[in-house]
Amino acid sequence: MALPAYASPLERIWHYTYLVLCGLIFFFLIAPILVIIPLSFNAQPYFTFTKEMLNFNPAGYSMRWYDLLLTFGMQEPQAERGWSWWMDVWQHATWIGVAKNSLIIGFFATIVATSLGTLAALGLSRPEMPYRRAIMAVLISPMIVPIIITATGLFFFYSKVGLAHTYPGIIMAHATLGIPFVIITVTATLVGFDNSLSRAAANMGADPRTTFFKIIMPLILPGVVSGALFAFVSSFDEVVVVLFVGGYEQQTIPRQMWNGIREQISPAILAVATILVFFSIALLTTVELLRRRSERLRGMSPG
Repeated sequence: MALPAYASPLERIWHYTYLVLCGLIFFFLIAPILVIIPLSFNAQPYFTFTKEMLNFNPAGYSMRWYDLLLTFGMQEPQAERGWSWWMDVWQHATWIGVAKNSLIIGFFATIVATSLGTLAALGLSRPEMPYRRAIMAVLISPMIVPIIITATGLFFFYSKVGLAHTYPGIIMAHATLGIPFVIITVTATLVGFDNSLSRAAANMGADPRTTFFKIIMPLILPGVVSGALFAFVSSFDEVVVVLFVGGYEQQTIPRQMWNGIREQISPAILAVATILVFFSIALLTTVELLRRRSERLRGMSPG
């Protein structure tokens, strides 16, 4: 926000000091990401900048690590890149396989987390709900409790019921971690919800189901979608729970990156990290657009 013309010298000094501090904090947070992106194009198998890269010599840059994401694990990586080559990539490439696992697990975990989290938020938003604070504390506890404790508890519980090392087990575990994000975002959306709309719909003869899908859901949809995106990201980036609950068949991208760091350090991990950075930026942009739309629907923004 620009300074007003009548601002005093002290206010101007504080304004520019505040901007500098914000810039330094932002640089501190973004610097690791800015380092990872150029290193993913390193022509050499190092995690450091080579002399050619520092001199901006084209010979120091390469797409080899991005190509390795397709060829690693293939049966015939040197074959001609036609239809059969791409089928080999889809069926046997290690990174493509773990990406499919991450998307499948993240998708179904998001569906479960969004459904349960939205229902919980609707119940907690009602003033007649007893023990709301205690129930809210329990429901968002997976976000507060250290993940290693949650993963350990899930492992012992799933081992007893036969869900360990299965897709349903991982999906439910990731849904457990995603539900708090859905509850928080949907509850924040319901704070500005006008309950007189529901009463008006009931006075006009609408049943609760019609009222929910025709009145409530369209207005809280931005919050629901935002919570779903956060739940998907939490599932997509999760590694600790997968290490405890998942088996060899349920390898995900974070677990494969973990394995790569432990077994053989390769800049291909930096290539994956760069792709995930841009993927996260796209999701965060979507969340911001949904937030602005929600504000417009509730009359909180002139846009």
